Amino acid sequence: MTAYDDDKPKPRGDLTLQVVPLPQDTNANGDVFAGWLVKQMDIAAATMAGRISLGRNATVAMDRMEFLSPLRVGSQVGCYCELVDIGRSSMKIHVEVWTLDRTAKHPRKVTEGRFVYVAIDEHGRIREVPEQPA
Repeated sequence: MTAYDDDKPKPRGDLTLQVVPLPQDTNANGDVFAGWLVKQMDIAAATMAGRISLGRNATVAMDRMEFLSPLRVGSQVGCYCELVDIGRSSMKIHVEVWTLDRTAKHPRKVTEGRFVYVAIDEHGRIREVPEQPA
């Protein structure tokens, strides 16, 4: 996990997805399932990958994730994405999840991870990522 040295940490990357977890997204303790959160992160990163690749893409890997604190029902959840690297057909995207609880004044970081995608064509075959503007 990335540690921040300043007293006002903020998300890294662009807000790509914002969602509110509902009661059906929780376990028996009332905490949001980790799998639900990973799904939201994948949706956010795939959205960015689609914009970069100008088309379809597929998730091929995700790096280790560490959950820093529980996610509560009704909290505002933001997935922030940042492009880390582009290969011939692949894209590495860093995702941070921040939440603002209903009664909180400041957001808090919940988790982060790195997702890797490959650009695919309409037949599901790997294709090149278009050249990016400088």
